Amino acid sequence: MERKQGTKTRAGRLIAAARELSAALAPLRFASPVSHVYNPLDYARAPHEQYLARYGNGKKRVVFLGMNPGPFGMVQTGVPFGEVAAVRDWLGIAAPVAKPAVENPKRPIEGFACARSEVSGRRLWGLFAQRFGTADAFFAEHFVANYCPLAFFDHGRNLTPDKLPASEAAPLLAACDAHLRALVETLEPAWLIGVGGFAEARAAEALAGTGVQIGRVLHPSPASPAANRGWAEAAEKQLRAQGVWD
Repeated sequence: MERKQGTKTRAGRLIAAARELSAALAPLRFASPVSHVYNPLDYARAPHEQYLARYGNGKKRVVFLGMNPGPFGMVQTGVPFGEVAAVRDWLGIAAPVAKPAVENPKRPIEGFACARSEVSGRRLWGLFAQRFGTADAFFAEHFVANYCPLAFFDHGRNLTPDKLPASEAAPLLAACDAHLRALVETLEPAWLIGVGGFAEARAAEALAGTGVQIGRVLHPSPASPAANRGWAEAAEKQLRAQGVWD
C-alpha cells in the first residue's frame, strides 16, 4: 500500500518538491557566457508532473541521477533523459509543452514535435527497455531523476552546471542538494547511482550520513569516447560489479 505523509502520496510529495525547487531557482541570475536559462519544471510542467505521478509512487531500490537537462531531451519533454521517442512510446507520456519566457533562437522549444534525438536518453532508456521490457517493470524498483533541472546555453552551445563560477553555483547547488535529499527521503532508495562523475559527486556530498549507497555509471553522452564503444554493455557491467543488479 502506498505510504502517505499527511494527505500526500510519494508522487504527490515529489510533485510538491519539484514545485518548491522551481520556485527556489526562479530568482537566480547567471552572467555571461550564459545567454539563456531554461527551466522545464516551469514551461514543461505538465509532462514532468505526469512522469512523477505515474512512476513516482512506491518505494524505490535504485535511483539513477543525471546532471541536468539535455537540449533535445528534458528541455523538450520535461522528463529526465527525456528523448522524445522513449518518453512518448516507452514511458507512455505526452502532454503540452509551453515556451520559456525568453526562448533561445538557437535552441527552440518544440516539445514532443522535436525531431532531434537526445542520444544520452536514447541509450539510457534503451538499456532499461532491453533489460526490463516494460516501463512498469523498470519503475517497480527504479527511478530516474536529474540533480539540476536547469539547462544553460551560450547561444548554440550547451553549458553544464560544473562550468558555472562558484558565486553563481553556490545557491544553485544548495537548492538542488535540498531537493535531492527530499527526493531520497520520499523514495527511500538503497542505492543512488550517479550517471557520470558530477552527479555522483553531488549525491555523495548531499546525502552524506543518510546511509544511501552511492554508485556510478559511465555517462551515455556521445561526447564520451568510452560511451560510444558500447555504453549499455559498459553500464550494465558497472552495475553488476557494484552489486546494484544481479
